[in-house]
Amino acid sequence: MVEIYVIGRSHFDANAFLRFLERRDEKWRRSDNVSSADELVEAAGRVCYMSFGPRQSPRDNADYIAHLIEMGHESVLEHVSWTFLLAGVSRAFTHQLVRHRVGVAFSQLSQQYHDESGATFVRPSLIDSSPHALSAWNRALTAARRAYEDISRALETSGQADTLVSDKRERQRAIRSAARSILPNATETVIVMTANARALRYFLTVRGGIVGDEEMRQVSAELVRRLQAETPILFGDFKIDELPDGSPIVRRTELLK
Repeated sequence: MVEIYVIGRSHFDANAFLRFLERRDEKWRRSDNVSSADELVEAAGRVCYMSFGPRQSPRDNADYIAHLIEMGHESVLEHVSWTFLLAGVSRAFTHQLVRHRVGVAFSQLSQQYHDESGATFVRPSLIDSSPHALSAWNRALTAARRAYEDISRALETSGQADTLVSDKRERQRAIRSAARSILPNATETVIVMTANARALRYFLTVRGGIVGDEEMRQVSAELVRRLQAETPILFGDFKIDELPDGSPIVRRTELLK
């Protein structure tokens, strides 16, 4: 089961920004009931042209952001970011996730330092559609877990690692590095991801609608739910549909104007 927690977010200090405008005798007509992230994007965008007071367009915050996105001026979206903790995901998923490097940072559970003898595994739902596939999957994962434990135990008792490294911590690292080589892509992991709004929009656009990757779609859908709760305007053009099997898929729509 995918778990996503929002553990960090950008904060817009409106009072500091208003002091900046006051010193320049500028006025800003602010929209009501706008999230901190949405307002920060608007403030940063308006600074580019100092479009305040009589120079301010009649667009409210939602229209302003929709116009930025429509015109492709999404660099302003990079000023807001969120930090997510993703749990219940597989190493196969994170191998794909960490390819998204621009505007994104990752910190993942290390198999070199974490004992994986009690590892759990993420099973694709398609496996359940075939009793033969399910049986084969279970046998393989049971064997992998047992092999990890056997390899770790054998290397601990052989003493060979002691001749390579004298430091106890590095010795343990060497043993776990060797043992983890047997673990499959299905191994469950935990990863922390920080990403700005532009990077997240790109990720959801290119990854959320991949029909053949259920886990990627599940994560994308959960991210959309969290992000729309945080900032309904910046991610208002994403919606979650269902495929015939009931699994989610993320699609883009037009932003409301």
